[in-house]
Amino acid sequence: MGQEARLVLSILLISCCSGSILGRSESHQCVQYTHNPSSSVPMDAEGRADGRTVVTCSGEEDKRQHCFSTWKNASGEVKLIQQGCWLDHPSCYRSECVEMGEAPEVFFCCCDVSLCNIKFSHQPNVSEPSATPTSAPPKQPVEPLIFSMVPSLAVSGVVLLSFWMYRRHRRPYPPVLLPTQNVFHILMEDPSLMPPSPVLGHRPVQLLEVKARGRFGCVWKAQLLSEQVAVKVFPIQERQSWQTEYEIYSLSGMRHENLLLFIGAEKRGCNADLELWLITAYHDKGSVCDYLKANVLSWSELCLIAQTMSRGLAYLHKDVPGHKPSIAHRDFKTKNILLKSDLTACIADFGLALRFEAGKFSAANHRHVGTRRYMAPEVLEGAINFQRDVFLRIDMYAVGLVLWELASRCKAADGPVDEYMLPFEEEVGQHPSLEDMQEVVVFKKLRPTLRECWQKHAGLALLCETIEELWDHEAEARLSAGCVEERVTQMQRQANATAPEDLVTVVTMVEGNLKPVT
Repeated sequence: MGQEARLVLSILLISCCSGSILGRSESHQCVQYTHNPSSSVPMDAEGRADGRTVVTCSGEEDKRQHCFSTWKNASGEVKLIQQGCWLDHPSCYRSECVEMGEAPEVFFCCCDVSLCNIKFSHQPNVSEPSATPTSAPPKQPVEPLIFSMVPSLAVSGVVLLSFWMYRRHRRPYPPVLLPTQNVFHILMEDPSLMPPSPVLGHRPVQLLEVKARGRFGCVWKAQLLSEQVAVKVFPIQERQSWQTEYEIYSLSGMRHENLLLFIGAEKRGCNADLELWLITAYHDKGSVCDYLKANVLSWSELCLIAQTMSRGLAYLHKDVPGHKPSIAHRDFKTKNILLKSDLTACIADFGLALRFEAGKFSAANHRHVGTRRYMAPEVLEGAINFQRDVFLRIDMYAVGLVLWELASRCKAADGPVDEYMLPFEEEVGQHPSLEDMQEVVVFKKLRPTLRECWQKHAGLALLCETIEELWDHEAEARLSAGCVEERVTQMQRQANATAPEDLVTVVTMVEGNLKPVT
């Protein structure tokens, strides 16, 4: 067969293979292993380790599954970090697990064959060996073969084009393997032992889908090795917000169960295309705001969210000498409080946060900062000074509004449950101006209505009293976060002692949700 025939057959083979790849959905197995700092894994010269298991990968039918390995090489000693299944990515379309980087801090490879990660190696700048020329066989007529292959090639081309268009539409921001600039900190150890401010090193992160968009950027659900994480992407124009949030997260005392867990930060791209990333823990239930839109709360659920939220804010406000300064959040609202799988709360989004350290004063903008709907009267008036307690009391005003949102979606009282609405939404709409909020909050001194049926429930009655003290027009009269946590514990005990929980209610809309502050 001549060169022309071989060329045609090669094209046909590639097309057929591509078609089979597009439709493959068979099970895929990989070696799985996670590093345990308390034990060592013996390695042989070929990168094999004991104590590993085999798992069957699962995923979406239209996406391929791969295997991966990550390891370190310390003075010639191979230290395996993690192995397992990896999501679909073009860089993994190979049969062997080979790291091709020159000298990465942490080695990473992925491959496309079942159990291909049982062996892994480092071969920088690997290229395919050239084929050894052989003597050409006698020529064969190729015209009939070419004509018979044309329909198959056309069908294969259409399938490939359709698949490319589908993938382009399905994922506008393709998954990437991130090159990074600094030292790598693996998350296999106890988080409390990790050093502060872990700037990302060689971490393979895959962006999956956008979960939220805001004024400072967007938040992605992403994959980091075998774990799901959240990636907050800032454009270069919001560099100051990224820098502020990164510096707050980097403080040594910022690890708390009711503060969002920080994993690392990264600068990606360059010049006009530069993106600033913050990587944190991912919580599938999303924000309190999103959860309240789709769910009503039982009394115990309201107490759990309120108690853990106030506990996290109390820790944030607390000054721990030599460990953590006092920090004001300055944008406290239900969209910036996330819910874990057990409905405990953790506070997020520190892009406007302000820390107070002895002998230091921040030159940050202090006027009209935050979300207008949650601004305290003194902020709307512009009548604030630069003392720490002033900023902490501004946070507490917003806590009162958040507690009202929780109460408005609680089914414990003997009455209808409102559809979810933001504070002051009926009065000023969803996008109020600064003048709108000044008119309602400062001049008319209105606050969201505390419904009469809430007063008939022992716990909700105490909650209403707490809310009124929190959104008091006089900042000095507001409760602290620690006091709110104690109040929630008290009202939970009081409700359990005097009334049954979770009466059946009807979901309805209630008009007139504003009343003047007396």
